[in-house]
Amino acid sequence: MKVTPAALPGVLLVEPKVFQDERGFFFESYHAERYFQFGLPKEFVQDNQSRSVRGTLRGLHGQLQKPQGKLVRVTQGEIFDVAVDARPDSPTFGKWVGEILTSQNFRQLYAPPGFLHGFCVLSPVAEVEYKCTDYYAPGDEVGVIWNDPRLEIAWPVPDPILSPKDKALPTFDSLGSQFEIYRGKK
Repeated sequence: MKVTPAALPGVLLVEPKVFQDERGFFFESYHAERYFQFGLPKEFVQDNQSRSVRGTLRGLHGQLQKPQGKLVRVTQGEIFDVAVDARPDSPTFGKWVGEILTSQNFRQLYAPPGFLHGFCVLSPVAEVEYKCTDYYAPGDEVGVIWNDPRLEIAWPVPDPILSPKDKALPTFDSLGSQFEIYRGKK
């Protein structure tokens, strides 16, 4: 297994060791002790899965009182996965990192608590699974509009398919005081 720090502190790119032959492949998609040795949390409490069509953009989402770290992987298709640092005392506050994750490259992205997360689908269909360090709390959810000019995310989908909720999300700067809850959290 190879774990590489991404351009933002705490965000990790995980490349598991994959065993492939004429029968197919095998790999450990998660191993608590091994992942912990590389700096990921030892405990995840919730697994989620989504299926989306090409051009769908989900995000940018987070939680305030119960921030979730997310370990994201693709089981079918290809996505552009994004993490945005929303920790006010971080030197990379408001910066983003994006990675291509596919069912063929087996890569995983870990976005720690205090980051917003989103992705867009590049293949005809994509199935995404992600592990969370805290439970989903609907009343605690916060989000930022996908095309916020302050963030300047280079989404590879110019006119994405969005949920009504994601279309109505506010800008990053308008939520600035709400992100104060992350201050001092690593």
